[in-house]
Amino acid sequence: MTQTIQINCNCPEQEVAATIADALITSKLAACVNILPAVASIYHWQGNVEQDTEFQLQIKTTMELYSLVEDKLLELHPYDVPEIIALPIISGHQPYLDWIKESTKAL
Repeated sequence: MTQTIQINCNCPEQEVAATIADALITSKLAACVNILPAVASIYHWQGNVEQDTEFQLQIKTTMELYSLVEDKLLELHPYDVPEIIALPIISGHQPYLDWIKESTKAL
């Protein structure tokens, strides 16, 4: 298993997603952030079934930076409880994985 991860986080608007992506890249907390086009989200919230259009961020970073990325997401995200899910990258093209590590700042 590698030390690289992908963090998924949905945002209510494309502008919010772009602001967060820019902050993560500028601060070198992520090597790459993909903003996926509008997705339909259906979920339980405060006893109701809700449906919204959201934009998903796919954030490529390292496990050692996870807590800093989470802090930045919580600082910039408008939701009370944003989706912040880290998925391990168990394998991948080694030059790409090396690029992720080289593109993010060391602690």
